[in-house]
Amino acid sequence: MAVVDRRQQVIKAAAKSFSLFGYKATTMDQVAKIANVGKGTIYTFFSNKEQLFDEILHSVILEMKNIADREIRRDKPFFDNLQRVLDALLDFRREHELIIKLSQEKREFGTLQAQEGLDKIEGAIIAYLEREVEYAIRHNEIKPCDPKVISVVMLKLYITLTAELNKLHTPLSKEEIKSYFRLILAEGLAQQTK
Repeated sequence: MAVVDRRQQVIKAAAKSFSLFGYKATTMDQVAKIANVGKGTIYTFFSNKEQLFDEILHSVILEMKNIADREIRRDKPFFDNLQRVLDALLDFRREHELIIKLSQEKREFGTLQAQEGLDKIEGAIIAYLEREVEYAIRHNEIKPCDPKVISVVMLKLYITLTAELNKLHTPLSKEEIKSYFRLILAEGLAQQTK
């Protein structure tokens, strides 16, 4: 009979609890019940709910990094890679139960830990984009610039085109999003003077 990995059992149960109930409403008692372990078992691995939450966020961020890495094709242009990575990451964010619940909790209750969790996830995406921008600069695919600033602008622009704009405008197709993204970032809005 296989030995049960109690730590993984606790993490899986905590992820389920945070996804169903949010940060604020999740208790160590709930996690213990879902994991079918005593509460003391949780404390052998994690000293508190915050530490357990951080472990789950770390797993989500690693999953996102793996998704992004799968989308990068070094034989393809920077903006093609960027589009694929952002599509994949935003699809993941839109479908991941924990991220959905944290967004809802932040919006409805203003829970600080939910906001901090979402900030960590966004920070990881920006750090990933920053590395890709640095790579593109080194390989003369884009002009020299501040990778941090450009990465934040890229993510915010992409979120605006894919989600925020939908509140005010008919949703854009993937091709339209790609076109606007290239227009604004790759080509710029100014007319070329002759």
